[in-house]
Amino acid sequence: MAKILCVLYDDPISGYPSTYPRAGLPIIKNYPGGQTLPTPHKIDFLPGTLLGSTSGELGLREFLESLGHTLIVTSDKEGEHSAFDQELPDADIVISQPFWPAYLNAERLSKAKKLKLAITAGIGSDHVDLNSALEKGITVAEITYCNSISVAEFIVMLIVTQIKNYLASHSWVENKGWNIADCASRSYDLEGMQVGSVAAGRIGLATLRRLKPFDVKLHYTERHRLSPEIEAELNLTYHPNIRSMLKICDVVTINCPLDGETEHLFNDETLEVMKNGAYLINTARGKVCDRDAIVRALERGKLAGYAGDVWFPQPPSADHPWRTMPHQGMTPHIAGTSLPAQARYAAGVREILECFFNGRAIRDEYLILKEGKLAGTGAHSYRLRRSQEAA
Repeated sequence: MAKILCVLYDDPISGYPSTYPRAGLPIIKNYPGGQTLPTPHKIDFLPGTLLGSTSGELGLREFLESLGHTLIVTSDKEGEHSAFDQELPDADIVISQPFWPAYLNAERLSKAKKLKLAITAGIGSDHVDLNSALEKGITVAEITYCNSISVAEFIVMLIVTQIKNYLASHSWVENKGWNIADCASRSYDLEGMQVGSVAAGRIGLATLRRLKPFDVKLHYTERHRLSPEIEAELNLTYHPNIRSMLKICDVVTINCPLDGETEHLFNDETLEVMKNGAYLINTARGKVCDRDAIVRALERGKLAGYAGDVWFPQPPSADHPWRTMPHQGMTPHIAGTSLPAQARYAAGVREILECFFNGRAIRDEYLILKEGKLAGTGAHSYRLRRSQEAA
């Protein structure tokens, strides 16, 4: 029998919900492009309920315990005395989230002698040291597309709230004010702006599609260029390198995975290439940006605003400068954990576990690593350290 170690974020401070604002969820049968939603044999949860926190348990307990497996669920993931570190050495499977990541670094993986499968309940497996996992033959999988549209919608919201100066304006209302001039002094229109996406995978392309009706000029840069048909449909301008795009864009949204080539991609030098007064949106990973370079760019007015929901590490310290830097619209990592997204990634985790226990192949689009090499989505999206690529 297997031991499954699952790391989820804490329950609401106000208590686990007994009721929800809406009853049920809209029915979605396919993702854009035709990929089907997760297809587990069964689910033991009610879609639309809070599944991503510790009490929700991704709806897995009944299923796993009925098969005789052991499920350990915790939010305690930091430090050698954490519940995660104590339970890891004899865990067969680890489930973690991008929103509350249990960092499976090389040191931790060296102690996880029995680990066979690491599942990301969501999208993005950069909290796993993929090189170390590859060396140990660990399968790494994530729930591709489960929250791509959720994040794309969030990105559009962040762009509009930044440009319209919504957060500062709302703050005046909360503070009993009516300071229209203060609000309007940093308020612009998105219409007519040049908007670019760093990467145009599932999230990037979905974002570009949702931005087209705003009558903006769209740009993108990407390792894998989109088809001429899509470029024509969205009137997209392709840029072979990021600098070409940055120097002309008023808004830049970051939608690339974090790997050896994108870590600190946005640093002092890169930010200097951007237009003065540009807006930068980051829902990808916090480490794609140099923390202090972002602060400096906002303080001196190079950037008009920075918004996102990704940090490093996660959760960030109380004194993390992104909490207090000017003209920011930061949130906790929530874009991809809406209640509909939770239902999809919980079902996807269940599907992967069913396949694993029954000896069936895990969907190719869910795979990041398999049998000692990049596989499926991982082969398309990630780049390992060069020593491993050469091997």
